[in-house]
Amino acid sequence: MRGLKKFLEEVVMSGKVNPFTIAQQQLDVAAEKLGLDPATHELLRWPMQEIKVVLPVKMDDGTTRIFHAFRVQYNTARGPAKGGVRWHPDETLDTVRALAAWMTWKTSVVDIPLGGGKGGIVCNPKELSETEKERLARAYVRAIGRALGVTKDVPAPDVYTTPQIMAWMMDEYETMVGEKHPGVITGKPLPLGGSQGRIDATARGGVYVTREAAKVFGINLQGGTMAVQGFGNAGQHAALLGEEILGLKLVAASDSKGAVYNPSGIKARSLVDYKLKHDTLKGFPEAEEIPQEALLELDVTVLFPCALENAITKENAPRVRCRILCELANGPTTPEADEILYDKGVVVLPDFLANAGGVTVSYFEQVQNAYNFYWELRDVHQRLDDKMTNAFRGVYEMSRREKVNMRQAAYLVAVARVAEACKLRGWV
Repeated sequence: MRGLKKFLEEVVMSGKVNPFTIAQQQLDVAAEKLGLDPATHELLRWPMQEIKVVLPVKMDDGTTRIFHAFRVQYNTARGPAKGGVRWHPDETLDTVRALAAWMTWKTSVVDIPLGGGKGGIVCNPKELSETEKERLARAYVRAIGRALGVTKDVPAPDVYTTPQIMAWMMDEYETMVGEKHPGVITGKPLPLGGSQGRIDATARGGVYVTREAAKVFGINLQGGTMAVQGFGNAGQHAALLGEEILGLKLVAASDSKGAVYNPSGIKARSLVDYKLKHDTLKGFPEAEEIPQEALLELDVTVLFPCALENAITKENAPRVRCRILCELANGPTTPEADEILYDKGVVVLPDFLANAGGVTVSYFEQVQNAYNFYWELRDVHQRLDDKMTNAFRGVYEMSRREKVNMRQAAYLVAVARVAEACKLRGWV
C-alpha cells in the first residue's frame, strides 16, 4: 500500500490535485491503521454505483441545451445513500465521487443510519432563469428517478441549489411514482415538509464542534477573532453564529468576487445584509478590500473555509496562522497541507465532522417526514448539539488514543463503522 508521503510526491509531480485521489488516499491511511483486510479495503475505495446522464432542456428562447449530470451512490451498508446535488460549471465526476465518499464517512462519524451519495450537474445557474432552473431540476429527477427513494437514495441541496429546487425535484419524483414521498428529498421549504433549523445547520454544527475543540485544546474563544472564506449560506451563518454562540469577532470575509478586512471588527449582521442586498462583499463601507488569498493567512483565532475544495495547499499552509481551522467546505485542505498544519499546531476540524450538521438535520427531516410529526426549533438545535458534541468526543478520544491528527482520527472512527456494517451484511 502506498504511504501518504509517496502519494504526495506523485501529486506534486503530476501538478494536479484530483479530489477523488485524495479521498482514496485518506481512506488508504485509515485502512492501514485499522488493519482492514484487502477485500474490505478495496470495496471501500470505490463507489458502489455511478449514474451518468445527459439532460436535454428547453431554454426560454426556444433553443435546447444539453447538460451533463451525475449521481454517485458510494456506499449503502449503513443505510440509504444521502447527499446533495451541486450545480457548478466546473463540476466533474471525480469531484462528485470524492464528495460521495466523504458523505459516507460523514454520516458514519456522526452515527446516523445513512450511507453516502452525491450528485452534480455541469451548469452555471447564474446564467439560468427560474423557469430554466425548474426544467433542469425536473429533467435530472426524470433521468435518475428510478435510483432515488426513501429506502434508496435521498438528495439534498448543495452548491448553488436551494430549497425551491428541492421542491421541484420532490414534486417531479412524486409525479413519477404517483404517491406522496416528502422524505425522498431533504432541505425542502417548510410548507412541503422541510425541517426547522435546516438553513443554518451546517454552520451551527461546525460552531458546536469548534466550541468543543476550544474546550479540550485550551483555546479561549470569547473575544477572539474569525475569518470566513466563502460567504454563501454556510459562511454567512458561520459569521452570525460564531459571533452569537462563541463570542468571536468577525474581522474578514470573502466571496467569489473579493475579500474585505477590518481588524477592529465587522458586525456580522451588517455584512450579511450587505451581501444579500448587493450579491457581493465588494464595496462594503466598513472594511477595506484585500486579496482573497490573503484572508486565509490572517492571524485569527478561528478560520472557517466555506468555499470549494483545495483552498489550502502546500504553498499557502506554511502561512496559515489561525488556532482552529473549521472546515465547513468539503475538501478545502489538501493532504500535504494537513501535514504542515498539524506540525504547526493548528487544530484542524475535518470537513466530514465539522460540516456534518447539514446532513444530521437532513436526517432529522427524514425522521419527521416518516412519522408526519414536526419538531420545534429548540428541539432540532438540542438534538443537533447532542449529535455533534458526541461525534467530536468520539473523534477526539480516538485522536488521543492513536496519537493521530483529528482528520485521521475521524477517518478511523467512520471507516471502522462502515467496514463493520459491510462485514455484518456478508459483503466481504
